[in-house]
Amino acid sequence: MSKRSAGFFRQVAKKQIRPGEQGFTLVEMLVVITIIGLIMGLIGPRVLNYLSESKVKAAKIQMQSFASALDLFYLDAGRYPSTSEGLAALVRHTPGVQAWNGPYLKSGSVPNDPWNHPYVYRAPGEHGAFDIVSLGADGQEGGTGTAADISLDAMTSARNE
Repeated sequence: MSKRSAGFFRQVAKKQIRPGEQGFTLVEMLVVITIIGLIMGLIGPRVLNYLSESKVKAAKIQMQSFASALDLFYLDAGRYPSTSEGLAALVRHTPGVQAWNGPYLKSGSVPNDPWNHPYVYRAPGEHGAFDIVSLGADGQEGGTGTAADISLDAMTSARNE
């Protein structure tokens, strides 16, 4: 190595290792953490809102799938399952149904709603041949927001208006 190149490397080494330039200060770290906290505080609630909206949409899609499966059951059996038979009649042959061609649901089981509560099935229903209801996030009748009940009847009447 020549003297000229050795001098160059010493100058570079001196420039790189200056006291006080070896990392971030505590103030700089606190500023960055504060900015990240503000961003999460503004964006976090929106993300959670989208998550709850997607669960409501998933429940509506599942209930429409149940309604289609119930219509197929009706075509085969000549009636809808009773309240006591429930939605389980779509995946298990029940006594008294001669022309059962199920299972009518692809999964082979009746899934719970997106909040992991069972769907409520009534036949005859209050507004038609059957009612399918998800009790929402709280798992109890009534409620508002994400805890509100979601019914198949409310979806079909909203579409028809």
